[in-house]
Amino acid sequence: MGPSTDFLGRDVVSARDFKREQFERILRATEDLEKHRGSLDGTLKGKLAALLFFEPSTRTYSSFQIASEKLGMKVTGFAGPTGSSITKGETLHDTVKMFEGYGADIFVVRHSKMGAARFAAEITDKPVISAGDGSREHPTQAMVDLHAIRKAFGKIDGLKVGMLGDLRYGRTSSSLAYALSNFDVEITFIAPEALQMRPEVSLLLKQRGVTPKKEKALKDVAGKLDVLYVTRIQKERIPDPTEFEKVKGMYEVNLEALRDAKPSLKVLHPLPRVDELATEVDGTDYAQYFVQAAGGLPLRMVLMNLILGGGN
Repeated sequence: MGPSTDFLGRDVVSARDFKREQFERILRATEDLEKHRGSLDGTLKGKLAALLFFEPSTRTYSSFQIASEKLGMKVTGFAGPTGSSITKGETLHDTVKMFEGYGADIFVVRHSKMGAARFAAEITDKPVISAGDGSREHPTQAMVDLHAIRKAFGKIDGLKVGMLGDLRYGRTSSSLAYALSNFDVEITFIAPEALQMRPEVSLLLKQRGVTPKKEKALKDVAGKLDVLYVTRIQKERIPDPTEFEKVKGMYEVNLEALRDAKPSLKVLHPLPRVDELATEVDGTDYAQYFVQAAGGLPLRMVLMNLILGGGN
């Protein structure tokens, strides 16, 4: 897999910025790497990856760290604000500039502030990958999600995808919706009104010819779905505790909730989960979330290799 001018030196700050053929290129290359494990090992030897996680995330940080090391890169940065100069008040601007001075070839940035990754991309000439940006986007997670869907069905076109939970504040749902809008899919947003998908996401989907449906309860749509993407309802986001208690049970995915589901249904979850997805689903054919999580490593290897022009 040689260097691609489509990806060479580019930033990855929003799933909106990618076209269908670019997603497909990443997915094909990831499938290829899974078949030929080790084929990208060492292709970026001598490069330096700066992982700047202003907000902690064990899973995303680890997959980027291992991906970087397998590609042969050295890794610098931090896995959370504790122990870094951020606790002394150092700004995102100065942190990026400092690591740029150390010779970083690529930045991976996770931050609680919306727009932080795009800001980082504007102040450095080096490519920036967003590893989570406020409550708005998580573009590489969307790529991982597409990979898990294609792995399960051999395609993405023609599928009916339901997204369940906190769609307003959950950044993974926004990015996946943007990514899916490049394909011929039917999307249903399943959430209480207070946590329904943000209007700008639905608007972009409609502009791309995908008109999402809205439902309040999983039972009303469970039997029609091919993919169910589960996210956590975040108690801290709902101002009225009695409202949370009302909706909580409606958004717990267990075998009872899936009793009308097609046998071929696949359940995805960006993980970590709390109680919105019962462990009793783990041993069933519905569970695709561990396959989904495992895809994070090869996909992020492929992405960084394309961006930095590694050979192979």
